[in-house]
Amino acid sequence: MKSLYVLNNIKFVTLAEQPAEKKSFKEQYIAFLITFGIIGLAIAFVIGQAVSKVVNSFVKDIIDPTIGLFLPGSLNNMSATVIGVYGAPSEFKYGDLISNIIEFIIIALFVFLAYKMLSKYKLLEDKTKPEEKK
Repeated sequence: MKSLYVLNNIKFVTLAEQPAEKKSFKEQYIAFLITFGIIGLAIAFVIGQAVSKVVNSFVKDIIDPTIGLFLPGSLNNMSATVIGVYGAPSEFKYGDLISNIIEFIIIALFVFLAYKMLSKYKLLEDKTKPEEKK
């Protein structure tokens, strides 16, 4: 609460409350990131980028040939060619689409695991849990 007093025509304002403790730049920055959920987004982006090449290689070199054992050829070679109205062929590479879906599922799993670890250590709010009533 503020109080005002005058001494020799000079106005002074005093504060009854002590000013809040100053946080370091690092603490303010981390509080900002946590408040706006940017840490989760950054983690998802970094992990997605970091494991993207590994997952891509794993899917292309291990999973596709394994699936290809049960199909007529590997996923890379699976496609359908359709002749268009004007006689031009169009190739639909559905094997490549299946490979990309598998890659997406694996990367999403890594992001989910990182999110769960951060939630466990309370570095992120778990938005899947219902809010408590006050």
